[in-house]
Amino acid sequence: MRVAHDSRTFFIDGPAGRLESILWTPTRSGPATLAAVICHPHPLFGGTLHNKVVYQAAKSLDALGIPVLRFNFRGAGLSAGSHDRGQGEQGDVQAAVDFLASEFPDTPLLVAGFSFGSWVGLRVGCADLRVTELIGLGIPVNSSDFSYLKTCTKPKLFVHGANDEHGARNKVADVVAELPGENKLVYVEDADHFFAGHLDQLDQAITEWLTLRHPELHSL
Repeated sequence: MRVAHDSRTFFIDGPAGRLESILWTPTRSGPATLAAVICHPHPLFGGTLHNKVVYQAAKSLDALGIPVLRFNFRGAGLSAGSHDRGQGEQGDVQAAVDFLASEFPDTPLLVAGFSFGSWVGLRVGCADLRVTELIGLGIPVNSSDFSYLKTCTKPKLFVHGANDEHGARNKVADVVAELPGENKLVYVEDADHFFAGHLDQLDQAITEWLTLRHPELHSL
């Protein structure tokens, strides 16, 4: 079921200047079960908060009544600053998490990321005590080091295209197999890095994982 939401476009104060952001807040009453931040793919290759995978993930969370914040990393879209190869971008994610925590105090937070956004976002999410769950979409293990996850015990969902050109299937399996805590890996068969033609299966994987963990989301 699609949940109606209020959409707000604004700027968050980030460490390199303002960060262009969009917050969807469900119009239903009552406290949120979770509030989520989604991080977009590599800005030097066209990644923004409007990326199709990021947008689908936002829709999936929104349909469960979860407030969703998307933002542009430094140098992307209308955000200030310039690309910092994933280092300064961690501060951007932290600013987004801090903002979400201020908007929804005492609400558990979820950090999700696609591609470059997963590499940067999950690192911040692992370290922040307010973040209780993580979602990595198309983790680019061929070129990025995800070994930091070996100390992260938080529940994690990974959704991966079986034909992902930036994350070999066997490498993804090896990474996830070494992680502590509760970890679920879902392969989307015949899907590439961008889940082209398979966004419905991405939606299904996210929805099933969250509703299994939070049965109360079924009633929204």
